[in-house]
Amino acid sequence: VQLQASGGGLVQAGDSLRLSCINTGRTFSQYTVGWFRQAPGKEREFVAAIRWSGRHTFYADSVKGRFTIARDNAKSTVHLQMNSLKPEDTAVYYCAADAGLIISTIRSDVAYDYWGQGTQVTVSS
Repeated sequence: VQLQASGGGLVQAGDSLRLSCINTGRTFSQYTVGWFRQAPGKEREFVAAIRWSGRHTFYADSVKGRFTIARDNAKSTVHLQMNSLKPEDTAVYYCAADAGLIISTIRSDVAYDYWGQGTQVTVSS
């Protein structure tokens, strides 16, 4: 599994962005994929995750109702649609994947084995 995150940029508060996580390695259709973010001076935090089937999704309370995670296994891609962006969403966003996650570990970054390089999202007020 080799992940590449893209789609970040500089936007104004209230705008939208769509991040993409593309796998260029072996198929990850059986993997859970998560998005995490890290703001300057802060620890990396969970944003959203999606199970391999696409039927089960998980969100941090801070983004619930504004962000939507979806996957297209045929294209080995997971998207994170981010709407109503706020300045506090500013961070480097990373996608990660793992095959053996249980529910209790999905929100934990240390549980994921494969990581993309990160994409910067900056939201101005």
